Amino acid sequence: MNILLGVSGGIAAYKTAELVRRLRDHGIDVRVVMTHSAQSFISPLTLQAVSGSPVHTSLLDEAAEAAMGHIELARWAGLVLIAPATAHTIARLAHGFADDLLTTVCLATAAPIAVAPAMNQQMWQAKATIANVQRLAEFGISVWGPGAGSQACGDVGPGRMLDPDELVLRALQSTNQGPLAGTKVVVTAGPTREAIDPVRYITNHSSGKMGYAVARAAVQLGAEVVLVSGPTVLAAPPGVERVEVESAAQMHTAVMEVTKTADIFVGAAAVADYAPADIATSKIKKNTADMTLLLQRNPDILAGVAAQSRPPFTVGFAAETDDLESNARKKLEHKKLRMIAANVVGDGQGFNVDANTLTVYWAGGQQVIGPADKQLVADELMQLVVQQFKQASSAKPVCERREND
Repeated sequence: MNILLGVSGGIAAYKTAELVRRLRDHGIDVRVVMTHSAQSFISPLTLQAVSGSPVHTSLLDEAAEAAMGHIELARWAGLVLIAPATAHTIARLAHGFADDLLTTVCLATAAPIAVAPAMNQQMWQAKATIANVQRLAEFGISVWGPGAGSQACGDVGPGRMLDPDELVLRALQSTNQGPLAGTKVVVTAGPTREAIDPVRYITNHSSGKMGYAVARAAVQLGAEVVLVSGPTVLAAPPGVERVEVESAAQMHTAVMEVTKTADIFVGAAAVADYAPADIATSKIKKNTADMTLLLQRNPDILAGVAAQSRPPFTVGFAAETDDLESNARKKLEHKKLRMIAANVVGDGQGFNVDANTLTVYWAGGQQVIGPADKQLVADELMQLVVQQFKQASSAKPVCERREND
C-alpha cells in the first residue's frame, strides 16, 4: 500500500516522523510532501531518513520525469493523508486551490484523501473553519479528528492532531491492509457485574486494559473488530465497534450473536463464574448478623463459542493464582479451544495494571510473551494468533473452505 503524507505548517508537524515510522512498521510505503511553512517545524531531511524516500517540496520538480512530479505522485498514492492539516490548508482544499505541490496533488489524484486537523481551539470552532470542513465532507474528503486537550498555545479544547497510533489505525482501516484484512474478530474485555440488589453487585478487579489492547491490535492487523465489553472507564479504540454489557448473561447473549459471522474470537474478559440466583428488587437491609447468598452458575461463553456448529478460531484467557500451566492446559482441552493465553493474577499482577506477562499454549506449542506493556503484549499475541489461524485455515479440507466462502 502507498500512502502520500502531506505535512503542512503546524506545531504538530513534529509528530510526523513517528507517524511515518509506524506506517512503515506495517509494511506501508510512505512518501512525503511538505508545504513551505512545514519546513520551519521539521526538516525534510528528517522525514527523508524515516521514510526512506526523497521528500517532495516543489510543485515543478526538475528531477521528476518531465518535471511533472505532482502527476507522478498523484498516480502513485493509494491514500493521501494530510497530517497536520492546518486551518489554512483546509481552507485551500475546500476552495480547490492548486498553488503548491500538496494542493495540486490533491486535485490530481483519484486516491481517497483524509485530513488530520491541527489548530488552536478557537480556530477550529470558527465559522469559516466549520464551513470549510463541511465542504471537505461534500467533496468526499475524510476528516480524522481533531482530538481535544491542552494545546501548545496554552489553550484547552478541540483542535489537537490525533496521535500517530490513532492515525495509523484509521489508515489501515481505510486501506483494508494487513494480514487480517477481510476477517471479523470478536473480542471480549473487562469484568462483568452480577447484581445482588439495585445497589450491590459481585465483580472482580479486571480493568479491561488487556482486552482493549487486543482489540486495538486486531484493527492494526486489518480486521473488522467487534469489542463486547463489560463496565470499564476505557475509550473504545478507533475503528472498533463496541457492544456494552453488564452481566455475564448479557455478555453471553451478545457474544453468541456476533460470533455467528466471526472468523476469530478472543475471550479476554474476566467473566464471573457465578451470579446470585435471585436478585432483590429493593435494597437488602442489615437486619441479621449474617446473610447467605445463593449463587448459580453463569453460562460458559468460551465453551459456548467453541461448541458452535461452525466455530470461529477460539482463543481463551486463563487468569490463575497458581498451577498456571496445568490449569491453562485443562481449560484448553476441556473447552476445545485453539489457543489459550495464561497469566498470573494477584499481588499486583495481571489485573488493573499496565504491564502483563502471558504464556500462550496451543496443541503442540507454547510461547511466553512479556513482561511488557499490555499493548505490546497484545500486539505480539495477535501476531501469534494470525500465524496459528492461517495454519488452521490452510489445513481445512478444500470442500469445507469452499462451503465457508
